[in-house]
Amino acid sequence: MTGNDQNIVRFMNLDDKGKLTDHVSLGVLTRIVPRYVVDEVIAETGRVEKRSRLLPAHVVVYFVLALSLFTDGYEEVIRKLVHGLRFARTWSKEWQTPTTGALSQARARLGEEPLQALFETVAVPLAKAGTPGAWLRNWRLMALDGVMIDMPDTAQNRAVFHKPEGGTRRPFPQSRIVGLTEVGTHAVIAVTIGTIRTGERELAQALLDSITPDMLVVADRGFYSFDLWRDYRFTGADLLWRLSAGVRLPFLNRFPDGSYLSEITNQPRGSKTRISADKITDIRLATHIPVRVVEYQVAGPTQSDKPSETFRIITSITDPEQVTAVELADAYHQRWEIESAFREIETYLRQGEGIRSKTPAMVRQELYGLFITHYAIRAFMIEAADTVDIDPDRISFTRTLHIIRRRITDPAEFSPHRPQRSS
Repeated sequence: MTGNDQNIVRFMNLDDKGKLTDHVSLGVLTRIVPRYVVDEVIAETGRVEKRSRLLPAHVVVYFVLALSLFTDGYEEVIRKLVHGLRFARTWSKEWQTPTTGALSQARARLGEEPLQALFETVAVPLAKAGTPGAWLRNWRLMALDGVMIDMPDTAQNRAVFHKPEGGTRRPFPQSRIVGLTEVGTHAVIAVTIGTIRTGERELAQALLDSITPDMLVVADRGFYSFDLWRDYRFTGADLLWRLSAGVRLPFLNRFPDGSYLSEITNQPRGSKTRISADKITDIRLATHIPVRVVEYQVAGPTQSDKPSETFRIITSITDPEQVTAVELADAYHQRWEIESAFREIETYLRQGEGIRSKTPAMVRQELYGLFITHYAIRAFMIEAADTVDIDPDRISFTRTLHIIRRRITDPAEFSPHRPQRSS
C-alpha cells in the first residue's frame, strides 16, 4: 500500500467523519455546487425555463459537470446521473432517458454563461492559515500557468480555436487556457479561455480581477512583460516571476543574502524619461519599477549529461528582512504545483482524450464544467486533509477520483424537478 493509499484509509477510518466512500459521490459536487447556487446563476444569466421540460436547466448543469467525470456517451452519463438522484423512484415513473440529440439540444439551450458564472461563484481560495505549502510568511502562494486542451476537429471549432501548425503530432483544434491556482491546494480559482493564437500574457491580463493584495503570484518566464508586471502590481499583490536570459537588468545594490536590487523599465536604452514607481502613488504611471533579483543554479540529475540550469527570478518584495532569497527560490519552485493541477484535469479527469464538444460555445461550457468539477474534488480533498492534519499533497487525486466514479450512483442532494413551494 502506498503512502497516499494509507492517507485515504486513515481518513476512511475516522469514526466522527465516517468512511471516505460515504462522502464522495455526486454529493461531492452538490455540496460544493449546491442546488440553490445553481438556481441563482441560472436566474442571473436568464436561463430559467418558461415551461416544464424533460431536462430542467439545473439538471443540465449537473449533467455538464458529470461529463467531466466520465468519458462515456451522453446517454450513459445521464443514466449514471439519474441513478444517483435521491428522487430516482419518482423520476423513473415520469421520465425516460433522453437521447443524445435531446441532451445536446438541452446543453445548447443552457449555453455557456451559467457554467462560467457558476465557476466564478464557487471557485475561491481554499487554504486556511495552517494549510501546509499554501503560504510564504503572510502571503498566499498563487501560480499562473497555461494549458492546451484538445477538442473535436469540426469546422466550427477550427474556425474559432484553430489547429497547431508546424508539423505537430496533435492534429486537433486546441484551446489555450491560463489559470490562477492556489499552490498549496491545487485549486484553480480563475481561468481565461482563449484560442491557440491567443498569447498567455493576453489571457493573464484578464485574470487581474481575481488578484488580491494578500497574494504572492508566481509565474514562469513566458509571462513577463513590463506592462503585465505593472498591472499585476497595481492590484496590491506581490510578485515572483522568472525572467528569460534576454531581459537585461542593471545592478544597483547587493543585499546580505546574495540577492540584489535592480529595476525594470519600459523605456529604450538611452532614454532620459524616468518616473520611478517608488516616487509616485500610481504605479500605472511609472516608467521604472524597483525589483529584487535572486539568481541561483539547479544541478542536473545525478549521472546525467544535463548541465546545471541557471534561474533568475525577480520579486516585488525588495526588503530582504521580509523574506530571504532562499525562501523565494523555494517558493518559485512551488510553481510546478499548477502543472500538477492541470495534469489532473487534462490527463486524469479527461484521461488524455480532450473534450467532446463540437461547437465553440459548447467547448467553453464544457471547459468551465471541467474546472468546476476539478475544484469540487480538490475542495473535498482539502476537507479530508484538514480532518487528519496532513498536507493535501499526500492524498492521491487519482484514488479519490476513482472512488467518486465508483460511487457516483449514490443518492445525491438535488431533485430533477423544481422544488414545490409550501402553501
